[in-house]
Amino acid sequence: MSAVGSILTNQGALDALNSISNTSNTNNTLEQELSSGLAINSPQNNPAGYITAQGFTSQENGLVQATSNANEGNSLLSVADGAIQQQIGVSQSLNSIAVQAANGTNDPSEAESLQNVVTQLASQITTIATQTEFNNINLLDGTFSGTQFQVGANEGQTISLSIENTSANSLGLNQSSAETTSNGGATSIYTGTGGTAGGVLSVGASAAAAGAFTAGAVKYTGTNGVTGSVTVTKNSSAYNIASSVNKAAGTSLTASATNISTLTATGGTNGFKFKIAGSGGTADNTTINASTLSAVASQVNGDTNITGISATYTGSSNATTGTLTLTQANGKNIILTASGAAAASGSLSATAADQKTATAFGSAAGQVGIIQGKVHFQSSAAFGLSGGSAIGLGKASTLTSLADINVTTTAGANTAMNVVKFELQGLNNQAGQIGAVQQRLQATVNNLNTTSQNVNTALGVVQDANIPQVSNSLTESQIQAQAGVAALKGSTTLQQAYLSLLP
Repeated sequence: MSAVGSILTNQGALDALNSISNTSNTNNTLEQELSSGLAINSPQNNPAGYITAQGFTSQENGLVQATSNANEGNSLLSVADGAIQQQIGVSQSLNSIAVQAANGTNDPSEAESLQNVVTQLASQITTIATQTEFNNINLLDGTFSGTQFQVGANEGQTISLSIENTSANSLGLNQSSAETTSNGGATSIYTGTGGTAGGVLSVGASAAAAGAFTAGAVKYTGTNGVTGSVTVTKNSSAYNIASSVNKAAGTSLTASATNISTLTATGGTNGFKFKIAGSGGTADNTTINASTLSAVASQVNGDTNITGISATYTGSSNATTGTLTLTQANGKNIILTASGAAAASGSLSATAADQKTATAFGSAAGQVGIIQGKVHFQSSAAFGLSGGSAIGLGKASTLTSLADINVTTTAGANTAMNVVKFELQGLNNQAGQIGAVQQRLQATVNNLNTTSQNVNTALGVVQDANIPQVSNSLTESQIQAQAGVAALKGSTTLQQAYLSLLP
């Protein structure tokens, strides 16, 4: 404490000066808040609040850029989708031409002209696939694979997409066929070795080559990673296996079944005597008793509405030898039952093409053979099958592409219709996948906008200045500053009075 009446130390002035300094700093801070609108202009204002505000700012900047990324991704996919829609339009024209070419009214020159149009349209599909770009990025030639769109402010917040090659030589019908056989036994068409008796159709030494599919499962794997299997029992028909595949969920695999068997026929002393039935067994059983091959076919066809089986033969009307083709169009089993001794009942032998060397119709009445048919697997995408490599399963599917179709023949036109059908399915699947990602991107943009709004609000809570409060505080501080200046002025008056005491 200074001495009373000192002219060297003016404590009041010092207090006033200190107050003015503090008030001046407060004024500067409040004026900065008022001019910037921010309560936190630097870390010294509020270190903890500054760190929080910078975190929100970084997140907001990321959200703004992610929104832009998602919108750009949506634009890219719109270009890809538009190009695929053009390919679908061209493919529809191809389908119409294939239907036209399948009509028997076209002469060879017209068929050739139609093929020329098919070639040009298929080339156009490839042209679209190779020339569709976005910002110099090829979209439909198969190189757009595993591409990710960064649609969030942080690492890993992405949406990935791959677009398959949509060129004419990459799209079409992927297919694989397998012959279904039972697993041996007294009721099997594959009974016995070396042509010995044991069924209506006995197998010879080629049984191992033909394969015997044991009860188990047919497994399939698609290029999309989807797997599945269907159970196969001992005497499963091609129809049952195909139905099981078509009912299985989660795969684009389609299965169809046929049962067409061409048999070499030789009549016995009593012509031909046997029973033929469909999958219903005795419920749809028909007895055949005919002296000629044409009569066999006639009797089989007469009961087609009962058995579901039709027959055609090759030979003269009175022939007892030739070929007999039995067909169950739905792929259900054809069941043959011997009615007498082989010599009396005749013989039916499978062709070498079927890898069966059956030579005997059946050595005893009542013995049974089962013809099971084939399952045809088809898809717009490549797939694999496993479960019985000896009968064709376990091999990858083969592609008949749009570039392979030829409509100069009726058979080729029919194949073309099927190829275009699956090619369109592939394009539609790809378009659907793109559309789904577009919906995700749009939903992401909406979510980003909502998140950005809330983050902005949170940032404002942390760093925005309360203008009315700041204005009030500034007024108070300015008054204090004025009071401090007045106090400083008053503190010098007493010091000057002391000087009058000096002589």
